[in-house]
Amino acid sequence: MYLPPHFAVADPQELERIVREHPLGMLVTHGDWGLDADHIPFEFDPAAGPLGTLTAHVARANPLWQRCGAADAVLVVFRGADGYVSPSWYPSKPEQHRQVPTWNYEVVHAHGTLSVRDDERFVRGIVARLTRRHEAGEPRPWKMSDSAPAFIDDMLGRIVGIEVAVTSLVGKRKLSQNKDARDRLGAAEALAARGQDELARRMREAG
Repeated sequence: MYLPPHFAVADPQELERIVREHPLGMLVTHGDWGLDADHIPFEFDPAAGPLGTLTAHVARANPLWQRCGAADAVLVVFRGADGYVSPSWYPSKPEQHRQVPTWNYEVVHAHGTLSVRDDERFVRGIVARLTRRHEAGEPRPWKMSDSAPAFIDDMLGRIVGIEVAVTSLVGKRKLSQNKDARDRLGAAEALAARGQDELARRMREAG
């Protein structure tokens, strides 16, 4: 990933925030089959291992878990807020007409080694954690015990756990930090007016 210093993210807590708030990762694998990408919701435990561990599950019918051997190198991409930025949103644009369109975004690349965890206890734990987290805001959060045990057992048998031991985390926040404050904030206001509230908020904080 091209990473100019003014867009680089070095703060581990900021990297963790992007992963936590945007947990649908793109898992990129490679091998004799070529390149492949799977889109999977991950849980990130920053305290498990030197740089943290990502856990998830895939369908048993997905060939990913059979293709990948122990400790295969993989890449997981987490994309945060993003959006198009028009040069017309910069207050300085009419003065010199030296602005061009761009795209602002947040992203984290997690490099690591993949392990397959095909055991019921591990998979049950992943599903329980994902469920607790993503159902937390519901008036009546769904939990596995809402369904018959035999049904849940059958569903768990249809998935396989995976684990990525993170070896490096690289983050990038391209939020118009290279622009004058008035241009960055002007673009943020335009994005907010178009419903891009998260990206607008991140751009305001980038100063």
